Amino acid sequence: MASESHHKENLHNLQLEDEGQHRNPSEVKMSQIVVPCHANHCGELSIGQLLKWMDCTACLSAERHAGCPCVTASLDDIYFEHTIGVGQVVNIKAKVNRAFNSSMEVGIEVSCEDLYSGRHWRVCQAFATFVAKRTDVQLKQVVPCTHQEQVEHSLAAERRRMRLIHHNIMQDLLNNKTLQRSIKSHDEDEALSTERTRVESVELVLPPHANHQVNTFGGQIMAWMENVATIAASRLCNAHPTLRAIDMFHFRGPSQVGDRLVLKAIVNNTFKNSMEVGVCAEAYHGDEPLRHINSAFMTFEVLDEKGRPRPLPPIKPEPQEGQRRYQEALARKKIRLDRKYIISCKQTEVPLSVPWDTSNQVYLSYNNVSALKMLAAKNNWDLSSKKNKVSLYTVEESQSLCFRVEFEMEIPAQRAFILLSDLSRRHEWDQHYTLCKLLLRVDEDDFIYQVVTPSVSKGGKYQDFILLASRRPPCDSGDPYVIALRSVALPSHPPTEEFHRGEVVCAGFTIYEVSKSICYYNQTSPEVLPYISTDIAGLSSSFYSIFCACRQYLLDNIITRNKLFSVRILKRL
Repeated sequence: MASESHHKENLHNLQLEDEGQHRNPSEVKMSQIVVPCHANHCGELSIGQLLKWMDCTACLSAERHAGCPCVTASLDDIYFEHTIGVGQVVNIKAKVNRAFNSSMEVGIEVSCEDLYSGRHWRVCQAFATFVAKRTDVQLKQVVPCTHQEQVEHSLAAERRRMRLIHHNIMQDLLNNKTLQRSIKSHDEDEALSTERTRVESVELVLPPHANHQVNTFGGQIMAWMENVATIAASRLCNAHPTLRAIDMFHFRGPSQVGDRLVLKAIVNNTFKNSMEVGVCAEAYHGDEPLRHINSAFMTFEVLDEKGRPRPLPPIKPEPQEGQRRYQEALARKKIRLDRKYIISCKQTEVPLSVPWDTSNQVYLSYNNVSALKMLAAKNNWDLSSKKNKVSLYTVEESQSLCFRVEFEMEIPAQRAFILLSDLSRRHEWDQHYTLCKLLLRVDEDDFIYQVVTPSVSKGGKYQDFILLASRRPPCDSGDPYVIALRSVALPSHPPTEEFHRGEVVCAGFTIYEVSKSICYYNQTSPEVLPYISTDIAGLSSSFYSIFCACRQYLLDNIITRNKLFSVRILKRL
């Protein structure tokens, strides 16, 4: 099979690259030893200094790929796992994961090295977006050459999608009535006024603060912002706080040498053991009005003698603006928890059937698609059986068994994507789907279905699954169409006595236009494994008949179609 041999050749090349310690052409490394001038009162590296080094390294990587000057557009959320002490070495590695039209995503990894013990540990990971300054430059595409590069290249499109809709997520949360009712009344004697935490500082941008393009260095602006945020947090707790996380930096405009940069910070809200500080950077030159340069939100903790977070006092928000900041801090906390709960943890640690609601939909959709892409990117698949151009592959690792069924298609990939996206028709070709009912159309790309399957044992209960189906057309030529499936919990459809509630960890299709191939993947759960176990053991070939039926279903429906469904998807493409 041509597509199969082509796929195997690509995987073989990836393995060779991995073994040969391939280095990405855009990769840039920086190593710095931490000296006292880089440190804070505790003898730990200042996060502001670290941000400067990270931004510099990422910018050099972006410019190496673009071949022209680049500027920082944004820096995604950062979670600091460990601190770095004086005398230790900071190692920073940056490389371009993916290029779009005029922007590119740069992945940044920060680790620490102890020169005396030889120990290494991870400090943080970040993703920055850089934009080429020359408008006439068409960025060249990144060609992933290793398994890890292939994964990051694929996930970069999903991260970009989340950045673009971040504002809409915030607005939806702020309109949520439950969130609006969450302001608690505190005893006037316990609650602290946020006005005592307000900080304002001005910085004159001098040539040492500028980059090689005479713009204020983005990392320098971040460092100044971290400084005033730390002061605001210290005023609330009368102690030295530790910065744990930074929400996305988004640069709204440039600043130049000679500008006066006005930095403002205030505590927006306190939670049990943490507080959020909002920071704003504005610039002016001469008599001109202030220009908004950047805003950021930083989460601090105060540690006790044993390194445990101390409880923090409640705050009393000021009327109007203070109330707005208080509410928005609650919304951002909800977003941070969703990201940590659904996205940041390893795929094997993601809870099955996460309760679905409108506030976490974006992150569930991201997790759904990214999990399938990571499963598809595995390069250690073993051929279990093959029959008439339908191949079954398996891979077993970390006590998880995954399988892939690959077959050729004889219709355009876009048409196959339209047909396979409509799960309500899957029973027409898959004997394991007795019923597939659409419960909720979330948006143009995401749907929630109830799937009913027969019992594998005679006389046993039927199983049902509540599945989130997320679909994605290609971001670039060469990308596959993706249809991802995972279990979610829907409050309106709890488990019933009628069915045994099953769960799907990760499943779905990738459809390739160039190779004319369709791959179906499934990371098996105890409820799914019985349906495929005899095929994997070589005792049956039911997968063959199912996917032959799928191929025939696609051929039968190449002209006769559900017109309304097709038109909706074609509009998205």
